[in-house]
Amino acid sequence: MNLTEAKAQFIQSWGILGSQWGINRTMAQIHALLVVAAKPLTTEEIMEQLSVSRGNTNMNVRELIDWGLVDKVIIKGERKEFFSAEKDIWKVATLIMYQRKKRELDPMVKVLNQLSEIEGDKEDENVKAFTEAIGNIKKFAGQAEKTLDTIIKAEENWFWSSFIKLFK
Repeated sequence: MNLTEAKAQFIQSWGILGSQWGINRTMAQIHALLVVAAKPLTTEEIMEQLSVSRGNTNMNVRELIDWGLVDKVIIKGERKEFFSAEKDIWKVATLIMYQRKKRELDPMVKVLNQLSEIEGDKEDENVKAFTEAIGNIKKFAGQAEKTLDTIIKAEENWFWSSFIKLFK
């Protein structure tokens, strides 16, 4: 398999994987393209390589920037905007986990906290069943939140310990 075929297959596969993470396929494909790019790419280069419209490209690149997965790169003497993706896969995974937690788990935990204060007869079987189910989901969500926080903090702690070692 030549480079062009391998690159196309990777971009398609990353797009499918991205949609399973909860992001749209085009956003994931743009991210994949930028991950394997040897140099930062312009909007036009992204559009051309993925056959995507300007609006779709701009919208998804901005979203990738918001997620912290892509940065705008300034190239001296160039007027166009260039974009580059984070290439450290551990950092990419951590950023995705952080965003998923913020967008999915945090709102669910907030709702579960509100639901745990249900009014009604504590002896009623319907109230008991509801309270037990919400309690179990809340417990699971709490464990998931702690696990994700630990993974996210591990990346931060690694950074700071590495940074401090530079000055010893």
